[in-house]
Amino acid sequence: MEIMTTHHSGVKAALAVVSIAVLLCSRPALAAEAVPPAANDEAEARMIVEKADHVRFPAEGFQVDVTITTSTGSESADVRKYRVLAKGNTNSVVMVTEPASERGQILLMKGRDLWIFMPDVSQPIRLALSQRLTGQVANGDLARANFAADYNPKLLRSEKIGTDDYYVLELTGVDRGVTYQRVLYWVREKDFWPHKAEFYSLSNRLLKTCRYEIFKTMEGRKRPTRLVMEDALRGGEQSVLEYGSMKLRDLPDKIFTKDYLKKLD
Repeated sequence: MEIMTTHHSGVKAALAVVSIAVLLCSRPALAAEAVPPAANDEAEARMIVEKADHVRFPAEGFQVDVTITTSTGSESADVRKYRVLAKGNTNSVVMVTEPASERGQILLMKGRDLWIFMPDVSQPIRLALSQRLTGQVANGDLARANFAADYNPKLLRSEKIGTDDYYVLELTGVDRGVTYQRVLYWVREKDFWPHKAEFYSLSNRLLKTCRYEIFKTMEGRKRPTRLVMEDALRGGEQSVLEYGSMKLRDLPDKIFTKDYLKKLD
C-alpha cells in the first residue's frame, strides 16, 4: 500500500511540473501578442500630427505665395512677400519677392540643413531654423513645416473649445536643431485641422503663439490660409502669414541644391 501511495504522489508531482512548464512557455507568446499601451498612445499621437501636417501642406511638390505682415502697435506695418517651393515637407526653397531691395535672396532647406544665398555674397551662408526671418516668424516657420519628422509627439488630453473636441499634444524636438524645442499643439478631432500652437524655448519659456485661421480649399482640400503669430514676451507684436496661389508642381531634386540657387528667379 505504501508503494502505491508513493507512486501516485510521484505521478502528481510529474504532472504538476509539466503543467508549470507549459504555462511558462505560453507566457512569452501571450506577451509578444500584446501591444503595450504606451506604444499605442505614441502611434496615435504620431498619426494625428502626420494628418495635421497633410492638412497644412500637400505631401507632393507644390508652390505657394506667402505675404507676411508684421505690426508692433507703435510703428507702421512691415510687409514682406515670399514664394515657397516645397517637396515632401523636407526640401524647400524660399524666394524673397518683396521688398524689391531684397529680391534675389533665397533660402534653401534640405532636410534640416538651411542656407541663405545673397546676390552680393559668393557662397551660401548656413543658418539656424530658429533664427528670425522677419517679425515673429523664424526661418523654420516658413522653410520647414514638418512637425511629424521634427518632433516626438505625446497625446496629453482631449479638450473642448466651443462645440468642437480637440487633441492636445506635446511635441518635443528630436534634437536641438529644430525650430522650437517644445510645442503644445491643438488639433481638431473630427478632421485633424490644426487650431493653435504654443512654442517654447529650451528653458521652457513661452516664446510665441500661433493661430491657424481662414480654411479655404487649396489643391484639393481645406487648408489654413492665415496664420497669426503673436509674441508671448512683448504684447501687441504679431506677424500675420497669408497663403495663396497654391499649386502642385513637379519639382526635380536638382532644384534643392546649392549649385542651383543662382538659376532660380
